[in-house]
Amino acid sequence: MKRIVIGLAAVLAAAVAAEVPLIQPADLAAQVASLMTVKPPIYYVGPNVLYRNKHIPGSIFAGMASTADGLEGLKTAVARLPRDKPLVIYCGCCPWNHCPNIKPAMALLEQMGFTKAKALYLPKDFKFDWIDKGYPVEAGTASKKQ
Repeated sequence: MKRIVIGLAAVLAAAVAAEVPLIQPADLAAQVASLMTVKPPIYYVGPNVLYRNKHIPGSIFAGMASTADGLEGLKTAVARLPRDKPLVIYCGCCPWNHCPNIKPAMALLEQMGFTKAKALYLPKDFKFDWIDKGYPVEAGTASKKQ
C-alpha cells in the first residue's frame, strides 16, 4: 500500500510539473556557468530569507509569488523585458508539488504575454536539487532590482 501511495504521489508531482514549462537544474547551471551563452534573466519568487542565504548567481529577488505583494513585485521586475525572450523563475522553498509560489508566478507571466518563461524544476528543494549538486550559488540581500 505504501508503494502505491508513493507511486501516486510521484505521478501527481509529474503531472503538476507537466503543466508548467520547465528547465532542469543541470541545464540552467550550465547556462549560468558558461562564458559563451547569453543567460536568461532569472527571478527568485520564494521567501526572501532563503534568497539571502543562498541563491543562483545573478538571480533577482522578485517577491514571494504566493502573496499579492510578491506578484506585484514580480510584475514590476519583469515589466520592461521583451515578452518573446527566455526568462526563468525558481523557488525551491519546499517540494515541487507543495510549492505555493511557482504556479502563481507562471500564471502571471503567461497573463503578461511571456511566451518563453520557464520554471526551474526542483523536485525536492533548492538545497537538495541545486546546492548539494555543486551548482553555482551566492549569498546576498533580498533587495529588489529592476
